[in-house]
Amino acid sequence: MTDHPRDRFDLIPDAAAEEAFLDALNRGRLHHAWLLCGVEGSGKATFAYRAARRLLGAAADTTRGPLGSAPHDPISRLVSAQAHPDLLVLERAVENGKQKKAISVDQARELPEFFAKSPSQARHRVAIIDAADDLNINAANALLKVLEEPPESGVLFLVTHAPGRLLATIRSRCRRLSFPIWAPNRLETLVRNRTGADPEDARLAADMAGGSPGAALDLASGAMREVDALARSWVEGPAVDRAEQLAIADGFRGAEGQARFEALMDRLIAAVKARALSAPGGQGARWAELWTRLSDLPDRTAAINLDRGDVLAGALADIARTKALG
Repeated sequence: MTDHPRDRFDLIPDAAAEEAFLDALNRGRLHHAWLLCGVEGSGKATFAYRAARRLLGAAADTTRGPLGSAPHDPISRLVSAQAHPDLLVLERAVENGKQKKAISVDQARELPEFFAKSPSQARHRVAIIDAADDLNINAANALLKVLEEPPESGVLFLVTHAPGRLLATIRSRCRRLSFPIWAPNRLETLVRNRTGADPEDARLAADMAGGSPGAALDLASGAMREVDALARSWVEGPAVDRAEQLAIADGFRGAEGQARFEALMDRLIAAVKARALSAPGGQGARWAELWTRLSDLPDRTAAINLDRGDVLAGALADIARTKALG
């Protein structure tokens, strides 16, 4: 897997978004809340950390883009170490090796206390919510109270993959920045420069990434290529080997197991979508219906704590039924 967004310094998610943010900052019109919108993996969280470092006083390094700063800058080091006193990050907590289903109201209630204090080392206090989609309803209401009374010297970055799911009252109080998907040739260049992948592997990663730079970098790893090949073999090949399926499901325990499950389901869903696009007539329609059903599975699995092995078995059975229909 790739490094965390707080440790990325050479990835520029969208130069136009960075220029727009800098223009607001330099003109003294910095909005107190920014809604960062785009598909998952499009660089929204990376942007949030790049902007946060600048607001917290890191020296500019324009060789790394408009909001660039160097990894060795003291501010950058504090942010990477999760030790800067003027930065608060809200994300789903991990307890006993399992990631929580949502950002809780108790976490969201840290915001008023955080913003009630004056900055200790910088001109601003900064909070990043990654992702705002993960806020439960009580946490969303707690955030809304903060937005209704903008904190002095405070700036919030709300990462969202699905802004339509957020409360309209939250969206209306934020300035929106949209992060477009990347063109395949740009993704290929990114993968080659960041991972040293050969041209063919870079092209394959770009093709599979759906316009997401984060996904492209993940897919460039040997492990992810193996996962993608396995998923495609299950969709395109003969019946799945039951022993292989059980062995894979056995690795779904804990936080690392969740990541393995989500990666496999992502590639399985992508393989079904590709089959739907390439199959003729009625076959394509059946595969498209299957794609729709499978697309909801990862979120539903996390939301109601379904057994991941059972979910995979059900998905493979659904694939087998669709194959049997031709």
